[in-house]
Amino acid sequence: MKSVKQQQPVFPKLRWRWLMLEQMEPVLLYDMLALREAIFVVEQRCIYQELDGLDKIAEHLLAIQNGKVVACLRLLPPAASEAGVRIGRVAVASAWRKRGMARLMMQKAIEKARSSYPSSGIFLNAQTYLQGFYLSLGFRVCGDDFLEDGIPHVPMQI
Repeated sequence: MKSVKQQQPVFPKLRWRWLMLEQMEPVLLYDMLALREAIFVVEQRCIYQELDGLDKIAEHLLAIQNGKVVACLRLLPPAASEAGVRIGRVAVASAWRKRGMARLMMQKAIEKARSSYPSSGIFLNAQTYLQGFYLSLGFRVCGDDFLEDGIPHVPMQI
């Protein structure tokens, strides 16, 4: 029996950009931070310091449609993490969820991490309810569950 290749979602007029913070136009920076705040602070009702200083050394993947950021994540280089490359701040606007956006964005981040840092592992702290999603991308649990800002997480790696 032939294996069925999973079809990549098609997002018309969507642009993907990898940018360092200082390369972002002010409007894109604003949109990225507003999206993250809307999800991590407001939607998840979690009061914490979202701007943690790590954005300054991260590469940011932005999904942009009609000039607006609809999804983003950041990739921290090995020097910023004890264990290797770290993916974090994965955010997808609610209108874009359940359409394959997060999977496509994570695949791009894994590809970027492997090409930019081929000898480093890839790590993330997954919210525990998303553990199955990350397992499906090839991650595995690499430690005990923990609370981060009152939200259950699990460390994972490829």
